[in-house]
Amino acid sequence: MAEELRFNIIARIHSDFPTKFGIPRQSGLVQELKSRIVFEPEYRDENALRGIEQFTHLWLIWNFSESKSWSPTVRPPRLGGNTRLGVFATRSPFRPNPIGLSSVRLEGVERDPKLGPVLLVSCADLMDGTPILDVKPYIPYADAHPEASDGFTAQTIQHHLEVDFPAELLERVPADKRAALIGVLAQDPRPSYQDDPVRVYGFPFAGLELRFRVEGKRLTVVDVQ
Repeated sequence: MAEELRFNIIARIHSDFPTKFGIPRQSGLVQELKSRIVFEPEYRDENALRGIEQFTHLWLIWNFSESKSWSPTVRPPRLGGNTRLGVFATRSPFRPNPIGLSSVRLEGVERDPKLGPVLLVSCADLMDGTPILDVKPYIPYADAHPEASDGFTAQTIQHHLEVDFPAELLERVPADKRAALIGVLAQDPRPSYQDDPVRVYGFPFAGLELRFRVEGKRLTVVDVQ
């Protein structure tokens, strides 16, 4: 009989993405994205974070809370959605254990009188409310491998679009959210197998509803509500 493992949710991240659509495909792609990590009441202990501000980056181990099943093979969107690869050769959320790993930049620690110590991070690729299972420091000499091969992702690195964001629509976006939103759009949030220049895509971001079209390498925002 398999041994049952139990994990404690130590925190939850609060980001500008209430749904999966629009979230960068990897952490670190959009530097301007800001998030807050709020610890659960039993883990709001300053001692648990002693020394963390000596590090510039952290590893977040988290739960794919919206993933309910797994598959031995998956179809990576960046390969067009038609090529199947083994799940362990991808970062698909459809895993036997729905666990994610992201590297984020630590911007600081906020001492909140009600929430205790709150981690302020950037570059995250997590949906709002995602459960955090652990936080570990990123250590460059051990964690960075510049010589590592890219595998199939080598052909899917560049996805930058030119973003046309009309001034009257950009004004509807809070000033402190504009750079992050433009960065998200430049990464092309569409599924890679969809390339319809007429279709209007949309997703929620920071309390807004965004609508856009993509033609070639140009993304045009058509509405912000």
